[in-house]
Amino acid sequence: MSAQRPVAVAVTGLGLVEPGTPVLAADDEGFTRGRAAFETMRVYAGRPYRYDEHLDRLARSSARVGLPVPARAELDAIVGSALGAAGLADATLRLYWTPGPPGGPPLGIALVGEIPAWIEETRARGQRLASLTLPRRDAEWLLPGTKSTSYAVHVAAEAEAKARGADDAVFVDTDGIVLEGPVTNVWWRRGSTLYTPALALGILAGETRAAMLELAPAEGYAVEEGVFALARMLEADEVFASSSVREVMPVIAVDDVSFDRGEAAARLQAALRRAAGAS
Repeated sequence: MSAQRPVAVAVTGLGLVEPGTPVLAADDEGFTRGRAAFETMRVYAGRPYRYDEHLDRLARSSARVGLPVPARAELDAIVGSALGAAGLADATLRLYWTPGPPGGPPLGIALVGEIPAWIEETRARGQRLASLTLPRRDAEWLLPGTKSTSYAVHVAAEAEAKARGADDAVFVDTDGIVLEGPVTNVWWRRGSTLYTPALALGILAGETRAAMLELAPAEGYAVEEGVFALARMLEADEVFASSSVREVMPVIAVDDVSFDRGEAAARLQAALRRAAGAS
């Protein structure tokens, strides 16, 4: 699931640039230390879904890693330029905010790309997850819920999951409590109730997670957020994951426990698409 090259790129202070153009200083701490914030959004019919909410979270993440809050107008300008140049109705939008070179202004970068083909292929067959132990980040100094570019552990988790024959990982803390995936929130269903880990565990407050909390009642599901052991997930009728680009992804196995494809993932996927104005 390697990253695809963007179709269009725009940078604060420069505007549109050719994809592949060097724009980041070698001593920008976003590169040298991973001290930068970012957001990833899915674009439907030319419009990024939950755009304002994503930018609000980018501002919070920026403040937590010690960056000035980005000016909304600057980000709007580069996002509009990149989306216009890409000309894609359905796309991914990645937005980065870095410190810039020492003594220089912070830098915003917008990248627009195609939806990776593997997503629908994986949705059709269902995902297999491997549980990996990761200490929870609920202490404030551990930057809970912060979306930063310090992503080496997440990349390592995906590699380890694949080495175990799975598609992706689900993090479980040292007490056996379910947290989240490397880039997803996780859910499961028992009867007509959906369960998902609470934000107090230090997990990311995913925007697709927030959308599903709003959409679930109309689809006939109650939702319980809490602190749940992995054993609770393994007793589920159905398991699935959510993220902005992957949307609602059915899960057919966690470790050596298999699950049938259930009704909730399909219903919530359809509801999410309707809410986003997808064709």
